[in-house]
Amino acid sequence: MARVIVDVMLKPEILDPQGQAIVGACGRLGFPGVTQVRQGKRFEVELEGEADEAKLAEVRKLAETLLANPVIEDFTLRVE
Repeated sequence: MARVIVDVMLKPEILDPQGQAIVGACGRLGFPGVTQVRQGKRFEVELEGEADEAKLAEVRKLAETLLANPVIEDFTLRVE
């Protein structure tokens, strides 16, 4: 069994209001050195068998069509 991690983040040019709210809360909670936070999502996809190129292509298609919004988000894949 293989596990593929899909990390989804907003594109750099997209405003991240949740990240900004976290930065504001950091200062109030005693973490004054935090200057920027970008919030994202992590998906762990378990596959039968090994994570060969064909299966990684399937997970990439899954990420493009379901896990991420390609208009405003980027994603990366890695095998664990």
